[in-house]
Amino acid sequence: MSQQAVNGVSHRGRVLTLDSMNPNVKRVEYAVRGPIVQRAVQIEKELKEGAKKPFTEVIKANIGDAHAMGQKPITFFRQVLALCSYPALLEDSKFPEDAKQRARRILEACGGHSIGAYSASQGIECIRQDVARYIEKRDGGIPSNPDNIYLSTGASDAIVTILKLLVCGEGRDRTGVMISIPQYPLYSAALADLGAVQINYYLDEDNCWSLNITELRRALSAAREHCNPRVLCIINPGNPTGQVQSRQCIEDVIRFAKEEHLFLMADEVYQDNVYAEGCQFHSFKKVLFEMGPEYSNTVEMASFHSTSKCYMGECGFRGGYMEVINLDPEVKAQLIKLVSVRLCPPVPGQALLDLVVNPPQPDEPSYATFMKERTAVLSALAEKARLTEQIFNTVPGITCNPVQGAMYTFPRITLPQKAIDKAKELGLVPDMFYCMRLLDEEGICLVPGSGFGQREGTYHFRSVWLNSHKDFKGHQILIFY
Repeated sequence: MSQQAVNGVSHRGRVLTLDSMNPNVKRVEYAVRGPIVQRAVQIEKELKEGAKKPFTEVIKANIGDAHAMGQKPITFFRQVLALCSYPALLEDSKFPEDAKQRARRILEACGGHSIGAYSASQGIECIRQDVARYIEKRDGGIPSNPDNIYLSTGASDAIVTILKLLVCGEGRDRTGVMISIPQYPLYSAALADLGAVQINYYLDEDNCWSLNITELRRALSAAREHCNPRVLCIINPGNPTGQVQSRQCIEDVIRFAKEEHLFLMADEVYQDNVYAEGCQFHSFKKVLFEMGPEYSNTVEMASFHSTSKCYMGECGFRGGYMEVINLDPEVKAQLIKLVSVRLCPPVPGQALLDLVVNPPQPDEPSYATFMKERTAVLSALAEKARLTEQIFNTVPGITCNPVQGAMYTFPRITLPQKAIDKAKELGLVPDMFYCMRLLDEEGICLVPGSGFGQREGTYHFRSVWLNSHKDFKGHQILIFY
């Protein structure tokens, strides 16, 4: 590299370049905020500047951001957070007494009685206790130890933290992590960043995106030829596919994890988002313990939850937790060390999480309003799930499975050969080409299925259906002929 002298000092170019940066970072991809979204932002800017297009706004159906789509916050949550943020409001008679009691309890647990202070790295102790009680109640009395609870910056932070503990080895001994395809891109991005080996197992689209143990065995057997599979990740209810696993399926997965000596990661952030008749959320922990000591004393597991989804939709507060089961005590000490490096999760997010796991009770003044708002949100989501499936299945070339839960659908699109050829000519994956055309011509922002993974020769898109369905009136889903 040529040298230049500036003010008598020799320079050899930049220290950090694309060639000299961490190669793992270059392998990271995150479709939910990828090229489609960047193009959508550009179009919004053009519309503001007066550009004429066939539409007047961009409909963002690319990410599960409930409040950005118009969902209203739960009153009780925001009242308590307001009181915590500005304690002088505790003297204001407009706030109900139960909200004030929650705020005082949270503030008393904070350094200097302020949510602006750092907390313990594992999270505020009384909030971890409330999380443990919530889990016990959810799981029918199965004990939960607050020492096994780690509060986090959303569920994503906790998921990446556990993966950091698990990934090790070189060559054929490198840790392999089994993830569902389609998958939430956090997993593939984290594995790329950590240099782990991604092991794909395919969900069964023809059976409502169900999980098949035979497919798990196929994927595991193939992976053992080139890596050391140590982890099995499950998302239930599913993102991006919206399926809800049956209890029998969960039992089968737990048996498989035990037989194959795999660490189980259960991503359960949509646990309140179950809509289809006959479907029910079963936590992996509850099923694990009901299967008896042979499993509950041996299977190593971490489960995750968040304030970002369900009826709360409080994505920006970045509240979440994980519970670890059967973790080696020496590893737990390393986990505490690892989480201490980032000091603590956001304390306002911890406060919000406390309200989610300890909401108003029947004898408290805020209960009626809380239940009314919670029920209204979940009922609206259930109706949107039904309508989404119905609408997509009326469009020629689109096939949509029943939406059992979560906030997404992952329809299959049939593209004619000329569209596939045109996409290849432009250097695009066909479903990316489809989504780009839909954005440019109709102003609808979806995420191509290729960003989540799909079987070879099939094409999909993920659509979030948090939007009001009136947003789609006047728009046509783009069909190629």
